Amino acid sequence: MKSNVGGLDRIIRIALGLALIGLTVTGNIGVWGWLGVVPLATGAIGWCPPYAILGFNTCSMKK
Repeated sequence: MKSNVGGLDRIIRIALGLALIGLTVTGNIGVWGWLGVVPLATGAIGWCPPYAILGFNTCSMKK
């Protein structure tokens, strides 16, 4: 697996995932908030399957 999620994209994914999970745990939103695990996981590992399928890459180019 080659990393295809860049720095800012990772930060946004992790923040969104944590926010959704936090809202679910506190009871502000329903069980759908557990979908926050997906952006949290893709941000944490730095690889996104749909990005790989569609050919997207937000990582900076390495020399």
